Amino acid sequence: MVEGKAVVVTGAGGGIGRDIALAMASHGARVVVNDIGAALDGAGGCAGPAQQVADEIRAAGGQAVPNTDSVADAASAARIIECAVESFGRIDAVVNNAGILRDRFFHKMSVDEWDAVLKVHLYGAYYVSRAAATHFKEQNSGALVHMTSTSGLIGNYGQANYAAAKLGIVALSKSIALDMLKFNVRSNCIAPFAWSRMIGAIPTDTDEQRARVDKIKQMTPAKVAPLAVYLASDAASAVNGQVFSVRNNEISLLSQPRPVRSIHRSEGWTPQSIAEHAMPAMRASFYPLDRSADVFSWDPV
Repeated sequence: MVEGKAVVVTGAGGGIGRDIALAMASHGARVVVNDIGAALDGAGGCAGPAQQVADEIRAAGGQAVPNTDSVADAASAARIIECAVESFGRIDAVVNNAGILRDRFFHKMSVDEWDAVLKVHLYGAYYVSRAAATHFKEQNSGALVHMTSTSGLIGNYGQANYAAAKLGIVALSKSIALDMLKFNVRSNCIAPFAWSRMIGAIPTDTDEQRARVDKIKQMTPAKVAPLAVYLASDAASAVNGQVFSVRNNEISLLSQPRPVRSIHRSEGWTPQSIAEHAMPAMRASFYPLDRSADVFSWDPV
């Protein structure tokens, strides 16, 4: 599917990123395995995870190089793309997967916790995509695959920073899709459901919580990889600006914001008439904040 393509996968030292890198290589891509080797909160770093995955790809007969540059800095992110160009002569696709967590209830969240998560997820997706965009424009081709999350699409407890970044990535992807369409560059998002260290801290204090986690553990990161490979391939040339989810063996195309219900009043609206007429009619369509009523398929991951 991606024979000969040069692909960057960020955050590829473990979890979903690792399986995407392995799948890209198994389908013929030459892969830059990017990972700074940090802890889940972004602290520390080592070359081990990126090197290990690159070695694994090469041992299987594929082509890969490790890279430990950070996505959270513009100059460093540019070096990730240059690594692909210097190693393989070009860059054809980028998978923006790198991420960290600094979970905290909003009223307790620090500026540093907010900033660190947005730097890696949202700024990182921008920096790496922007560095690749110049090459994509010149060669009149390219594909971007961004990892979003249902935490951003529908919200989640204690993750205002992560949710804001992940929903921001959707908007970024849609704008790139519009801006770069004339250069045959595609940009799409995946909201993955998969057990990884990013969600390994989910509480398991009750039987209900343990049952939920047991279900999620069945959703391995390898289940996400085929869609990422497809979106990077020429077979997906007509797929642009879309948001997908992968849950075990199920792929879903997600709806994008559209009006749910509209009410017109020829004489215009006052705060009082909104309270008396508009909101009562619209309230049945409100999204419920009581997450206990949600079906499992849209549990945030």
